[in-house]
Amino acid sequence: MKLLIVESPAKAKKIQSLLGRGWTVRACLGHVRDPPARKEDLPEKHRNLPWARLGVNVEENYAPLYVIREGKHKTIQELKAAAKGAQQVLLASDPDREGESIAWHLAVLLGLGKEAQRVTYQEITESALRQAVAHPRPIDYYLVGAQETRRVLDRLAG
Repeated sequence: MKLLIVESPAKAKKIQSLLGRGWTVRACLGHVRDPPARKEDLPEKHRNLPWARLGVNVEENYAPLYVIREGKHKTIQELKAAAKGAQQVLLASDPDREGESIAWHLAVLLGLGKEAQRVTYQEITESALRQAVAHPRPIDYYLVGAQETRRVLDRLAG
């Protein structure tokens, strides 16, 4: 069984019907990690650090601190279970920098590492999907960096 992770449950249902047997298609429901929104969201080891409320370590090259978004723990557990039993995991979030970032966060949380495979497509048709899954690519870390930079600037400048 191969696992394809998309953002939307509606897309997952449609894609599952097009790919058929041998595939499991699941939705991550958008972003799964973000800088913490509240002090309570901070990991215990960071709570008393002066930069922690920002979610950006201004003392270490503006490194963002990520936590699993509220309400996403169950989704992550379900995706981990599905990934554990899969021959191959493909990340098919939207084909933009936000989608690339979501794919990277999923790769981190699911333990896929640098070998994580990314799939993009421009239309939800059987031929486009078959072409996409036949030619996965690595995550584009330049796009991930662009998204991280935007998030850090949002935190610092509002």
